Amino acid sequence: MTIWTPNLRDREGPLYRVIADALGADIEEGRLAPGTRLPTHRELAEKVGVTVGTVTRAYAEAERRGLIGGEVGRGTFVRHRDTPRHLPSPAPAEGDDALVELGLNWPATPPKDPASAAFAKTLDAMQRSPRVAELLEYAPHLGHLAHREAGAEWMSRFGLDVSPARVMVCSGGQHAMEVALNVLTRPGDTVLCEALTYPGLKVLASRLHLRLQGVAMDAQGLLPEALETACRSGAKVLFCLPNLQNPTGAVMSEERRRRIAAVARKHGLSVVEDDAYGLLLDKRPPPLCALLPESGWFIAGVSKLLAPGLRIGYLAAPEGPGTERLAEEAALASRMTPALTAELAARWVNDGTADELVTRRRREARERLELAKEILGDRLRRTPANHITYHLWLELPGGFRAEPFTSQARRRGVSVTPAEVFSVGPATAPAAVRLCLGAPRTRAALEKGLQRLKDTLEGGPEPLASIV
Repeated sequence: MTIWTPNLRDREGPLYRVIADALGADIEEGRLAPGTRLPTHRELAEKVGVTVGTVTRAYAEAERRGLIGGEVGRGTFVRHRDTPRHLPSPAPAEGDDALVELGLNWPATPPKDPASAAFAKTLDAMQRSPRVAELLEYAPHLGHLAHREAGAEWMSRFGLDVSPARVMVCSGGQHAMEVALNVLTRPGDTVLCEALTYPGLKVLASRLHLRLQGVAMDAQGLLPEALETACRSGAKVLFCLPNLQNPTGAVMSEERRRRIAAVARKHGLSVVEDDAYGLLLDKRPPPLCALLPESGWFIAGVSKLLAPGLRIGYLAAPEGPGTERLAEEAALASRMTPALTAELAARWVNDGTADELVTRRRREARERLELAKEILGDRLRRTPANHITYHLWLELPGGFRAEPFTSQARRRGVSVTPAEVFSVGPATAPAAVRLCLGAPRTRAALEKGLQRLKDTLEGGPEPLASIV
């Protein structure tokens, strides 16, 4: 922990803002490096001669500006520049020397992607439908019944049997997460999650003023014993991805899911289960929510499996009065999800187009995965056997650290995401990066990026003095 003391001279305004301004200046001028642990609220209050409440407001203001972040059991830290305050944007993708984007977890959409033809065909049918005028009007908060029925049908592909009455049509998985967490939490609450988690959850937790507490993992995801211990914090919500966990790619076995469900039931945990990638698996264990019908909130993705621009997702509330709160929150959040895109998604689910597109996505993902294995070889030994996936967890060889490696790879023309972006909790982030295979439009571009990544690994770590 640093012994940092802010210089408050010649600064005007409320004390809490003056402290936040001094903190920002020291970060900007390099006196506080990314990852620096700051004094506790009480320690800084004593140094500066202010109340603990003033320091609390100052840290909250600095966090609002994206300068620092705090996590349960870990303290308050200067943010790394790569830590997602907002969801990332793609790198430019033109020219032989352009940066190859392997950092964003997109489904592969190669030229002449079959979704484009399906989209044109469905739009043509929709414009001749007698219901087209209805799609331009306000829809019920949870979505039209026909669209919720399609959502329930889509969820059955993931192994969840749910009534349409419990389904909400959302504007993608991120929106579904926001609605679920708004229903289940209040500002200041603690949410449990995997120790390495989806960055969108970290962004959302920051905006909702929630504290994340990471739970230890192994090759199957969450450890039941670690979850049992974490429940002692009093947290009442768990967010997790049991299928092709983002970022590690872990797949939770059925036996592990039953143990996790038992812990959740024992401690009264509500479980928000995000299944963005489940249909890529040949064999899917039952969803956690199928084992926890009384407390499971299930998110069934569409964008990652059909078309990324189709911002539709489905959220299922647990059995009981959950849908009343769901409708209330939906009305407050966005009034409704646009019925036009919900209609398109529903038609694809009902006429078989969705199943055909999933088959195509799986085929493209499999071929890209084989290309990655061919180029990177044994470096991908942690890749789950026989699993098709869009993203890989690359453990770096000795001497490399994740963030310097990411910078080094970027200078060689390839973008990946360091472990620090996903890390939650007191443990040091592992020397690893997430590698995504879908963002390059062509396999030739993917091959170029993978080769650049291989060259970076073979070149070894650069001397620290040369890393900017």
